[in-house]
Amino acid sequence: PKAVSVGLLNQLILLPLIGFTLANIMPLEPEYAVGVMLLVLCPGGTTSNMFSHLAKGDVALSVTMTAVASLITVFTIPVVLNLSLQHFMGEGNAFQLPMIKTMVSLMTLTIVPIAIGMLVKAFAPKFADSTQVHVSRFGILFLSLFIIFLTYIQQDIVVSAFIAAGPVSLILNISTMALGYYSSRWFGLNAAQTTTVTIEVGLQNSTLSMFMALTLLTNYKMSFTPAIYTLVMLFSAGILVRFLRAKVNVQVK
Repeated sequence: PKAVSVGLLNQLILLPLIGFTLANIMPLEPEYAVGVMLLVLCPGGTTSNMFSHLAKGDVALSVTMTAVASLITVFTIPVVLNLSLQHFMGEGNAFQLPMIKTMVSLMTLTIVPIAIGMLVKAFAPKFADSTQVHVSRFGILFLSLFIIFLTYIQQDIVVSAFIAAGPVSLILNISTMALGYYSSRWFGLNAAQTTTVTIEVGLQNSTLSMFMALTLLTNYKMSFTPAIYTLVMLFSAGILVRFLRAKVNVQVK
């Protein structure tokens, strides 16, 4: 319970506060600022679960945080994001999330897949274990193709988008991973739990963020911050996994 509480405190309260602060103090266009909020309101996801597994973290904790956060954010995302749209885009902006439609979409995209995965794991554990690597790789491949698609259809603003949203993505990723690590250490979590919380707080569900920007908000520009953040978080997570696995190997020897 303590590890889950520490992780969810980071994901659901501190992460949005950091994102909102950065979106306000960094020189961002309103659409990119909303993109930051889309990111921090969509914590966790299958990517963070996979990296927790690769980094020898507490996978059960990772999946639990993803499941609980997904249940809670179904109700928090529409409210907080609408407030963010009013704040960054202005009171009279044309962007407004329909509450019920958004909640139903979020349930379909997050809770239903998680529930199916848990049922498969419970009733067909051998099948779940044998397909886990392939499903994770497919997720990364889909995310990569998604980013390539966005880059292609908006190639005229790609360079400017990287210049505008790149710095905030890097700062957000480093600060949130540091937050997850040091808060876990401060609360006395063990090494595996600390690894998981660090990854869960630093790796967001950018696929969901981009999907919301493109479908519910129908704005390509808002999807660029999550897309750029994806590249940053995969790079930093890869370095972290390599470091932690090397550390485990040294300890074993």
